[in-house]
Amino acid sequence: MGSRHARIADNISVGGVQPSAASRKPLARQFDMKSMVTANQKGGVGKTATIVHLAFDFVERGLKVAVVDIDPQANASYTLQEFTSDYPASHLFRGLDQTIPLPTPSDAPEPVLIAADALLADIERMTLDEACAAFQGGLAALSAQGFDVCLIDTAPTLGNGLAAALYAAQFVLSPIELEAYSIQGIDKMLTTISNIREFNEDLQFLGMVPSKVDARNPRHALHLAELNAAYPQLMIPAPVGLRSSIADALASGIPVWRIRKTAARKAAQEVRALANYVHDKMEITQ
Repeated sequence: MGSRHARIADNISVGGVQPSAASRKPLARQFDMKSMVTANQKGGVGKTATIVHLAFDFVERGLKVAVVDIDPQANASYTLQEFTSDYPASHLFRGLDQTIPLPTPSDAPEPVLIAADALLADIERMTLDEACAAFQGGLAALSAQGFDVCLIDTAPTLGNGLAAALYAAQFVLSPIELEAYSIQGIDKMLTTISNIREFNEDLQFLGMVPSKVDARNPRHALHLAELNAAYPQLMIPAPVGLRSSIADALASGIPVWRIRKTAARKAAQEVRALANYVHDKMEITQ
């Protein structure tokens, strides 16, 4: 076990800090709420667009959805600002003896945002054990509030925030861009997920979703074919194209299927297909 512990430390330690022996046991599942992380150690690959559209799709299915933004860039928080709660994301890492009440599911068909805040920077000053234990407790508390699903957006760096999210969640999804820099990071991300699964046995890798795919770009077509050949079991068969309408939707705080132009229809079809795939794989029931 010591050698495996060392491998995880190589992947998730920050500043040489390693998980203690207490974190070597797989985390016990403490809640019924389904939780999913979008993770990729490369930025700009479509993580936030994926989280936001899954949230909108799931609430339309009648699910009570919490979106937790632990990415200090706060892109999901910007898009979903209309639905923000008074509870900042950093509090999920600070224990539950807070004066700010935990958010409750909305009675309206809309997600509840637990927004990124400046104090998220303090997570990297915690020990990894502290961050993992606190965030798992935070998810358990959200489950007790009555949420069906929690979707977690993470930073494109492997720090305590991403590590704690992977330790506590049940599912992880990795959007990828069909460009060289993004593809180069795939093995690193897969290794990280595989190693953390030794600690969190409940973590299921849903796969990699090709994002921002330009069908007219021969390089994208070549890379997609290579990835399908190299990772046939890990590539999600629901790619999302490079669509300006998705960027329009994110800027407007609405799902792409509410964009009133013909060009958005294909994007809506692709995003809905991805949401159907993820919903079925997560086996979400109300």
